[in-house]
Amino acid sequence: MKENLKIIVSGGGTGGHIFPAISIADAIKSKLPDAEILFVGAEGRMEMEKVPSAGYKIIGIPISGLSRTNLFKNFKVIAQLFKSLKLAKKIIKEFSPDVVVGVGGYASGPTLWSAASKGIPTVIQEQNSYAGVTNKLLAKKAKAICVAYEGMEKFFPEENIIITGNPVRKNLTQNVSRDEAIEYFGLDKNKKTILAIGGSLGARTINQSIADSLKDIPEGIQIIWQSGKFYDKEAGEAIKATGKVAVKQSAFITRMDLAYAVADLVISRAGASSISELCLLGKPAILVPSPNVAEDHQTKNAMALAEKDAAILIPDSEAINSLMNQAFKIVEDDIRLKNMSNNIKNLAEEDSANRIAEIVINIANNKK
Repeated sequence: MKENLKIIVSGGGTGGHIFPAISIADAIKSKLPDAEILFVGAEGRMEMEKVPSAGYKIIGIPISGLSRTNLFKNFKVIAQLFKSLKLAKKIIKEFSPDVVVGVGGYASGPTLWSAASKGIPTVIQEQNSYAGVTNKLLAKKAKAICVAYEGMEKFFPEENIIITGNPVRKNLTQNVSRDEAIEYFGLDKNKKTILAIGGSLGARTINQSIADSLKDIPEGIQIIWQSGKFYDKEAGEAIKATGKVAVKQSAFITRMDLAYAVADLVISRAGASSISELCLLGKPAILVPSPNVAEDHQTKNAMALAEKDAAILIPDSEAINSLMNQAFKIVEDDIRLKNMSNNIKNLAEEDSANRIAEIVINIANNKK
């Protein structure tokens, strides 16, 4: 096995793409400390900050998504695409990787396409239950397609599909106690806890649902509320207006391991990374899929769990009227919580990052 492999990891845009990408890179480095790993991301997106913080070099390309509302903006997007393809080819030529890994997000398209056109092997990590157009096109030349859901042969060549699950943030799997979490958040140990995750930026419908229900929180329930930075002030003012002390709100939760540890029920969007975390930790959940994602893949992710009674799906359009009423009811139902926990835990794929790292390393060594 060669120690000095050169590997590119490309993609990002959201934490759901970035955290798995970093987990894969960490797993590769743990196996091959001398491996050289370069990230390629989209300029101005959060990977340009998160990846260097994790200790990896990243190069940005000027890629962005098509606009559905302003068609004139797409002329600029197309120009950026051609420029990104040119830059990606240059990066591939100068870095000369043994393998390129795409984790989804704008940057992965030009990077994987450029690598494949040069005969460099590529690996796709498809996180969702419904593959996007870009990955379906890239999959035709990929050596391996690592997926988290069954039935993905309807999108990809079956012989190249490997079910690995989605990597999750490493610190989430470390053992922490409920008592430690109670103390950290300043909670009441005798109350049931709902963890509501609005994302790092914020999920408007989830936030509005919580704000509207603050006055109706039952006596035996408390809430940890991640509102996202765009709704931080608004959420704080709503809590202050109702005088509720059973709500611990912040723009961003740094210690998600502790938040999960104390949560009896989780309210979340249905991004692939979030679902993988819930499965691995066996957390009962109400999923409110975002309506603002390509090909409505979050609804399809949530349906894959709801069909097995591993989670409850509430459409975004119905959340304001029913989300918190359902949450208050379910969190007090210990039998329902236990059944959902068992069912979602059964869907977990363990040790995903290491499994993907092994695949990447084997392909790179075969190329050498």
